[in-house]
Amino acid sequence: MKFQRSLKFALAAAMLVAAAFAPAFGTPRSEDTKIPPAVAAALKKAEAGIDWIVAVPDSKRNFDNTLGALDRVLARLDRETSLTLFMQFVSTDPAERDAARAADEEVSNWSIALGKNEDLYKAVKAYAATNPKLEGEEKRLLEHTLRDYRRAGMDLTPEKRKRLQEIEVELNKLSIEFDQNIAEDETKVACTAEELKGLPEDVLNRTPRSGDLYLVGMDAPTYGAAQEFCENEATRHKLYIAHKRRGGTRNIRILEKLIKLRAEAAQLLGYKNRVDYEVETRMAKNSETIRKFYDDLIPIVKKKADKDEEELVAVKRKHTGDPNAVLNVWDYTYYKGVLLKEKYAVDSEKVQEYFPLEAVVNGIFDITSKLYGIEYRDVTSKASELGMPIWHADVKLYEVWDKKTGKMLGRLYTDLFPREAKYNHAACWGLQPREEASSPEVHLPLAALVCNFTKPTADKPSLLPHDEVETFFHEFGHGLHNILTHVKYASFSGTAVARDFVEAPSQMMENWVWNREVLKTFAKHYKTGEPIPDDLLDGMLAARNVGSGIETEFQLFLGEMDQAFHTVPSGDVDTTKVMYDVFEKTLPYKRVPGTFYQAAFGHLTGYQGAYYGYLWSLVYAQDMWQRFEELGVLNPEAGQYYREKILAKGGTEDEMDMLRDYLGREPKVDAFLKHLGLSGNN
Repeated sequence: MKFQRSLKFALAAAMLVAAAFAPAFGTPRSEDTKIPPAVAAALKKAEAGIDWIVAVPDSKRNFDNTLGALDRVLARLDRETSLTLFMQFVSTDPAERDAARAADEEVSNWSIALGKNEDLYKAVKAYAATNPKLEGEEKRLLEHTLRDYRRAGMDLTPEKRKRLQEIEVELNKLSIEFDQNIAEDETKVACTAEELKGLPEDVLNRTPRSGDLYLVGMDAPTYGAAQEFCENEATRHKLYIAHKRRGGTRNIRILEKLIKLRAEAAQLLGYKNRVDYEVETRMAKNSETIRKFYDDLIPIVKKKADKDEEELVAVKRKHTGDPNAVLNVWDYTYYKGVLLKEKYAVDSEKVQEYFPLEAVVNGIFDITSKLYGIEYRDVTSKASELGMPIWHADVKLYEVWDKKTGKMLGRLYTDLFPREAKYNHAACWGLQPREEASSPEVHLPLAALVCNFTKPTADKPSLLPHDEVETFFHEFGHGLHNILTHVKYASFSGTAVARDFVEAPSQMMENWVWNREVLKTFAKHYKTGEPIPDDLLDGMLAARNVGSGIETEFQLFLGEMDQAFHTVPSGDVDTTKVMYDVFEKTLPYKRVPGTFYQAAFGHLTGYQGAYYGYLWSLVYAQDMWQRFEELGVLNPEAGQYYREKILAKGGTEDEMDMLRDYLGREPKVDAFLKHLGLSGNN
């Protein structure tokens, strides 16, 4: 579940732009692809704004006409281009998607050039040389700007700076191509009805056919259902291989070029490896800290994973009658489902009958309204008069209002069902930042939640498996982080926090879908309206940690693979060999020849060298959740405190300082281990 940001609007983005925020999808721009006029005009206006800053005499420089003005210029550019760029992920019009990709490349390259603008750099340095007495956001913005200029290579020789810019432009193009190859992968596997035995009827009904064969796609709802319900192991095996070949060998070639170029850039800037560059601005600070984090966690997780494997192997042997059966990677989801049914009386098909999408959406609105003192207003029908696009009939637009002040806080899009050429995972885009430095006008944030849940049919609404409910709550956590921010400068708006903390608010939000009191408020049968029964709920909650060790090891596999790719100083990496080696080192399965997981691992653009952040931030997410458990998971006092101490602050303070202030103590790992069903004694 990937957090996305639309425009690389801070100077941090101008240094090695592919690393600063999540990737732009699309193919490199061809000469005949036109940049939308609005984007060209916005870039021209931004250029004029930069020229104005540069023209200020050094003797008259102050915060407002230098750093404040720069923040305003970039925030305005974000507001004027973000929705156009976003269309590459969601538009149903191929020409519009192509234009958005071209525009994204143009804006990205402009950002790269901005980071190398020597006149602007001199202007900022001239202001810094006055040794201004700053506090709060102003002080932090100056510190971050100077830091980001150093990281952009402005202290390098002209020759090295030129080479760095060439690398950045190439990284941007390659990242776009890598991600587009994943997004446009149309792999389908032909299967007979017998091969798909066990697959729910509604999944079969929505699967396209060619004669007597079903053409099984790799979209999340279809592939996930096939892995969970197909009784035929050979079918699960061939679908797994197809899924892990998305992106193809062309993406392996692109990835290895990316890794090589990233390493070269890091070397030019004086870093030991690419990870050290990536995480300098994050909580971990360097690759050694990440190595220690993994080394401490791996043996604890392995004890639980070994128990998980033993339990699932026993289930498979009983189920197949083969006393020598082993657990393969394509068996995990299926036999976890068998175990849940047989031991915990949890039937996932039955469970999803209590989670119609409309009820889930209303549930999260009710929960967060109570906790944070906010109100949601559906303004989809008024979108055109508000000047907001609605790109598909599935899309909804909401305004979020503060009950206490009666003021609007921001707007939120939802686009929740899969369709052709749409971004095919789950993500939140922070499309526009909050910015109130352009006094007297306050610009409000805009976010978009993009998911791919099961579509409704003529006789059945969209019914979400419990893990999709969890996904929606996760992405909604990102959305609230964007909307409930209360900052002065756009550079610190919402999710503009250290990237190894950005997942913490969204991960914490997942806990509400595992709470009995909360689930009873909205989990109701789609036909009868009856609340989820206690026996089914008892089984779900008891089974929460089934497989938690293996699933955490899977996160370790992804993070360790990412670290292995990006800690090689030279960047010369055989990514397939490394992937296989890390696979067998971290997971209880044998390697699967003919697969190349890395080719479709989209986090390798945007999170490169920093995927560890998902587990890292989970430690803090669970520590923060403890306060809700103590005060009440629906307690408005706990919600308002969290809103004030974490969500509202965005990136205005050091993340560890925010945590200590919220917790009233140093962070601990205990809640994280409890969350996973792990402890040092397991």
